[in-house]
Amino acid sequence: MTAPIRTFAEARGWAEAGTTLLLDAVRDLDEAGFSAPSALPGWTRKHLTAHVAANADALGNLVHWAATGERTPMYASPEERAEGIAKGATLSAGELSTWLTGSARRLAESFDELTDAQWSHEVVTAQGRTVPATELPWMRAREVCVHAVDFGGGAAFSDLPDGFLAALTDEIAAKRGLTELPEGPLPEVTAWLAGRPHSLAGAPALGPWL
Repeated sequence: MTAPIRTFAEARGWAEAGTTLLLDAVRDLDEAGFSAPSALPGWTRKHLTAHVAANADALGNLVHWAATGERTPMYASPEERAEGIAKGATLSAGELSTWLTGSARRLAESFDELTDAQWSHEVVTAQGRTVPATELPWMRAREVCVHAVDFGGGAAFSDLPDGFLAALTDEIAAKRGLTELPEGPLPEVTAWLAGRPHSLAGAPALGPWL
């Protein structure tokens, strides 16, 4: 499989597009709407909102690390990460909406403030990977684009940018060790790889990703 070209500028654009889709998905939700199940088993939309908002805050920690050189992990521990999602699910619709919107805005602003030199500084992800800060927009793009679909508010993989889908398909296929993919529209192949509902006939079931 030939890896698609994924530039820093593209990743930033995809993160912005995914954020717009995500915020649109929750803009008109009331308390009942936030409490409804998401497309992720066992998670309501409140759990998902808390997860995505906390992800923005956590990536903000890595931006701070890149900007200052001060080691600032995404999360203090896996347990703290899980507790934050569980606590977030108890918040009101208004509180969650404010957190989601505010955290997304703060992260975008912090991206804008990094200099070219700071973007090249290395940070460590929650999975222990050492990466340059230029990877952060791609990490955010994956979160907001895929989870915008998971909200179950009408957004689909077909609404995501083709370049993003190609890059995500390549990345997940590599991580799953797959060299051959089923025939079908790119959005459906990407959804299948991500362990989400799809329309591909005969494709074997895959476990969840992200």
